[in-house]
Amino acid sequence: MKIDKIAVIAERYVALGFKLIGITDVFTEKNMAAVKLLSKFMMNKEYSLIIVEDNIQTHMSNALLKDVETSITPLVVFIPSSESKVPIEPVDKMAKRILGINIKGVK
Repeated sequence: MKIDKIAVIAERYVALGFKLIGITDVFTEKNMAAVKLLSKFMMNKEYSLIIVEDNIQTHMSNALLKDVETSITPLVVFIPSSESKVPIEPVDKMAKRILGINIKGVK
C-alpha cells in the first residue's frame, strides 16, 4: 500500500511531535469533534493513513468503530493517549486486521 497523505488527530503535545517529524495535516480536536473529523476523513478518502489517539473510541458509534477496524483505505491506527482507558490492540490482532494474516503461533 502506498501512503500518499497522512493525517493525525491527537492532543496538542502529541500533535506537535508529529509536526516536528514533517507531518503537516495534524489536528487537535477532542471527543466528538475528533470523531466527526475522523468520520469525514473516512468518507472522503483524502488520507491513506489516519493516526488517532485511542481515547476517542469511547465517543465513537459501534458502526463507525466497525468501519474503522475493517478499513484498509484509509488505514486507521490508534495510538495510546495520556489518559488512555482503551486497551492497546495486540500486534497479532493488528496484523490480522491490516495484513489479513495470522501471526499468532508463528515461530
